[in-house]
Amino acid sequence: MPQKIAVITSGGDVPGLNACIRAIVHASHHHGIAITGVRHGYDGLMNGELQNLDIESVHDIMQRGGTILHSARSKGFETTAGRQKAADTLKSSGIDHMIVIGGDGSLTGAGQFAAEHGLKIMGIPKTIDNDVSGTDACIGYDTAVNTAMQALDRIRDTADSHERMFVIEVMGRDSGYIAYAAGLAGAADGILIPETTTDWNSLTAVLKNRHDGRRGSLLIVVAEGDESGGAQKLGARLGQEFPDEKIGVCVLGHTQRGGAPTAADRILALRFGVAAVEALAAGRTGLMAGLIGNEIVFCPLADVKRKHLELTTEKQRLLELLL
Repeated sequence: MPQKIAVITSGGDVPGLNACIRAIVHASHHHGIAITGVRHGYDGLMNGELQNLDIESVHDIMQRGGTILHSARSKGFETTAGRQKAADTLKSSGIDHMIVIGGDGSLTGAGQFAAEHGLKIMGIPKTIDNDVSGTDACIGYDTAVNTAMQALDRIRDTADSHERMFVIEVMGRDSGYIAYAAGLAGAADGILIPETTTDWNSLTAVLKNRHDGRRGSLLIVVAEGDESGGAQKLGARLGQEFPDEKIGVCVLGHTQRGGAPTAADRILALRFGVAAVEALAAGRTGLMAGLIGNEIVFCPLADVKRKHLELTTEKQRLLELLL
């Protein structure tokens, strides 16, 4: 049974991190385990930025976006010397168990850290891009999709009123999860994602047909990492195809990473937090908690990597019938 567990949020912030921290604290308290929070990600771990967490300190954080521990992307932790410094912080504080809440890069680093220094580490996946292998869902993804969908709904009001075409860029440097889901939910007329190469002729043919029929609004959703180059370049290219049309361009950016988490993200975060603590309490280590179907599963941290949206037959059929 661990005596003390450190919890760290690493990489980009997402909605639901605080709910996960709360679950970890409550589950640890139930098992009589002390919890230490690490501030500012791996940088804070190297610099000894630790704080005790108790039930009172997480009393009113469930609904808050961001992370009360703050976060950072750390170049120093990528070095052997940096990881040694982080290990020294844990050793001097009497901590040999840690929970890392992060994306694929942070979790890969956690696995390497554990292997080098004999630490007992559990990982929890979080990223709005949903691009971590070993799980169907990551903390933050559902909220980001809902934020993007609501933005599409609002933009459509203006687009309908003026019968205009809008290009909306969502996050997804390497992954089309947000663009695909928000585009379908927001009834987009086109969805461009990094996992596919856009058939420009087909796209413009569809848009011209709908434009000539004055269907009203036309919304195209593009992931930031799509080969088209994002909303600005796509808007300029569409402007050449529709010279009489004023193309609206909207980049949602970091609005997708902030705000209160949805119920789905809160519950997922709670489940992951409890599962991670109870796995450590049972002597399990070197794993990441994940969700497959509706069941909590675990996979080795060494196997965690970035994944891409798989366009199954059903997903492709939805695009064919609904766009």
